[in-house]
Amino acid sequence: MVDVLIIGSGGAGLTAALSAKEAGASVLVVGKAYPTNSQTSMAQGGINAALGNVGEDHVSSHIADTIKSAHGLCDEDMVRKMCADAPGTIEWLESLGVPFSRLDNGKSGKDTVAQHQMGGASAKRACYAQDYTGLKILHTLYDTCLKENIDFLDEHYLLNLITKDDTVKGATFLDIRTGEAKQINAKSVVMATGGYASLYHGFTTNAYGSTGDGVAATLRAGGAVSDMEFIQFHPTALKHSAILISESARGEGGYLLNSDGERFVDELKPRDEVARAIFTQLQNNKEVFLDLRHLGEEKLMEILPQEVALCKLHEHVDPSSELIPIKPVAHYSMGGIDVDYALEVTGIKGCFAVGECSNAKVHGANRLGGNSLLEITAFGRFAGENAYKHSIYASSKPADDTQLKMDTARIEELFKREVILNFYEQREALGKLFYSHVGIVRENSKLNEALEKVITMQVALPQMGIKDKAKENNQNLVEFLEFSNALLLAPTTISAAIARDESRGAHYKLGFETEDNENFAKHMVLQWKKESV
Repeated sequence: MVDVLIIGSGGAGLTAALSAKEAGASVLVVGKAYPTNSQTSMAQGGINAALGNVGEDHVSSHIADTIKSAHGLCDEDMVRKMCADAPGTIEWLESLGVPFSRLDNGKSGKDTVAQHQMGGASAKRACYAQDYTGLKILHTLYDTCLKENIDFLDEHYLLNLITKDDTVKGATFLDIRTGEAKQINAKSVVMATGGYASLYHGFTTNAYGSTGDGVAATLRAGGAVSDMEFIQFHPTALKHSAILISESARGEGGYLLNSDGERFVDELKPRDEVARAIFTQLQNNKEVFLDLRHLGEEKLMEILPQEVALCKLHEHVDPSSELIPIKPVAHYSMGGIDVDYALEVTGIKGCFAVGECSNAKVHGANRLGGNSLLEITAFGRFAGENAYKHSIYASSKPADDTQLKMDTARIEELFKREVILNFYEQREALGKLFYSHVGIVRENSKLNEALEKVITMQVALPQMGIKDKAKENNQNLVEFLEFSNALLLAPTTISAAIARDESRGAHYKLGFETEDNENFAKHMVLQWKKESV
């Protein structure tokens, strides 16, 4: 039995693994893909820390900006902890070898970490590594895990958590390579499985696999979820591919123009405001562009080489001389698994959650750009420590194989099931439905219509299945399981949006355009009762 089982091998999971291993735990990291394929690699803009390397900045300013961006819907103690831990987190990442960009500002020469400004920030606070920040952090964390001899199981898809008496005992997985279900027993578990923005399939910056698998598994196991209605839309994704163009492009001085050549919004406002401003332009039949031409080719290649390459590859435009066509798309899920101050899951003892799958109540109604990489590293270390502390006193008696038998039977049934409806078509329809009805601007009539359509999809799910009957490396099976999880979370998200009759941050509802602190300055929490197996 392993002391600490980490489910998810992105930045949050790798940080938690390093922390737990350093504390003395036996650690196993399990992921459905490979660590270098995680969503962390797509975080380009930077990681916030009030270092004051470029102008004056203070931790108190970082706290204030975060609370303001969250529209007050956050736990101020958790925000303070995250922001106060930020300088130490940068120092820790540097000690591991993260190659942050440098500047010579007369303080300590080339040793000073460069920082730029992102939307909603009152100072140049985001530390960056060109526009590859998340990728560089991820690779450094993974290299360090390998040096520390941390064990990995790749290509293992999470099926369910195993609990007994409201306490986690491990989890079941599909070994994608063999097609077999297997059980891993653990004294404590850290969920680091990422967000659920792929509900907006085709209209999101996220990889296809960001289907909220860990959030769904936690809900089935009796854990709570909260704030599921808050989905952040990133203002600048490429128009035709929905690939992210980092906020750092605007932080470095990029403009937003409509098809009349007009700048129509302050580009460094919080993401929810900028996304709605772009949405309004599109609703008025105007195209929207990101203009970086004035920055010049030399500077663009120095600070934004990835963005330049993405624009040339996917939009066939050269940012140094042409406008970049963009649109806002779903980017980040602020809600997720409900956790307490120790990041322990509400309703499941010994199970912790960190990163985008977790609602630690630091992002609230609208995440501040640059805080996601900070959360996964600062809180990742915290989650690993707390999981180890729980494991010290946890029972070493493994759970029985009841959950494993149930999951094995379900997979066997899928191989035998007659397929009447194509779930890929339903997945496309779900993405379009969410973008049009549960999107940047919402209204109750469309939300109720979306809920009815999702329930219809759920009822039809037994008519959907897999056509590929090969047992080994069956991606068709994995994608069906992912879609099943998306269908579980879809009504949860819509119902929370219907219940919140106000506008707050990323949740903007017609007919209720103002914040209602009297009735809605609170978290929407959902929890199912589950009998232990």
